[in-house]
Amino acid sequence: MPDTTPDTTPDTTLGAKKGRTVLRLTNATLRFGGLTALNDVSFEINEGEIFGLIGPNGAGKTTCFNAMTGVYALTSGTIEFEGNDLAGRKRHKITKLGMARTFQNIRLFKSMTALENVMVGADVHSKVSFFEALFRLPRHRTTEAEALERARELLNLVGIEGRHDELAANLSYGDQRRLEIARAMATKPTLLCLDEPAAGFNPAEKQRLMDLIRKLRDRGVTVLLIEHDMRLVMGVTDRIVVLEFGRKIAEGTPAEIRDNPAVIAAYLGVEEEDAS
Repeated sequence: MPDTTPDTTPDTTLGAKKGRTVLRLTNATLRFGGLTALNDVSFEINEGEIFGLIGPNGAGKTTCFNAMTGVYALTSGTIEFEGNDLAGRKRHKITKLGMARTFQNIRLFKSMTALENVMVGADVHSKVSFFEALFRLPRHRTTEAEALERARELLNLVGIEGRHDELAANLSYGDQRRLEIARAMATKPTLLCLDEPAAGFNPAEKQRLMDLIRKLRDRGVTVLLIEHDMRLVMGVTDRIVVLEFGRKIAEGTPAEIRDNPAVIAAYLGVEEEDAS
């Protein structure tokens, strides 16, 4: 039987080269009433890297993710994407700037085909007017043909070729996860944010996901990954930030994070000096 254990050897061919800053959080703080969900968090994501955001349950990872993508507004601090302050920007405006995301709980249009789901993502940048679409004028037909071609290409890229005309609801769980990545890629992102993309995957599927993430990076997409599977995170990321109780407790390469006493203490629930 073939070995389906994910290859955890980091591929840093591109990520090792520090590019320009794509996303910057500066002293990001977010409070819900008396609860501080993010506490003075700062980090940068550079062009061409696969960046991991990890931490124990309740650490503030998804809250941070949601603040970046316009779901929550910060109490204080700033988030800049491609030089743009994201304060007050609507989610669809952030998507147009070049930031796309998937969700921890799959959000697809279940009654639409796989191909139609991806074409919805492509529609973000459409400049076709209602009048042009209504009467199927030349620009509408050209735009639709281009979106169709890109959608097919992306479905092939994520590994669900041959399933273009199947309803999203009829796809397997793993294929629905991959379809969501294809739909996000259809928005032509600079930064692709993946929220728990390996949830429910077996080892073979996790290996395929790692290969796909590297492939996306090789196509020029910077990737932000929130993931609980530490073997996957350590195997595919270039840099990692670790949160605990809304605070940043560590930042570094996978090797540095693996041996960090504060990280070990956070995950194992031991005193930091005992983890050293």
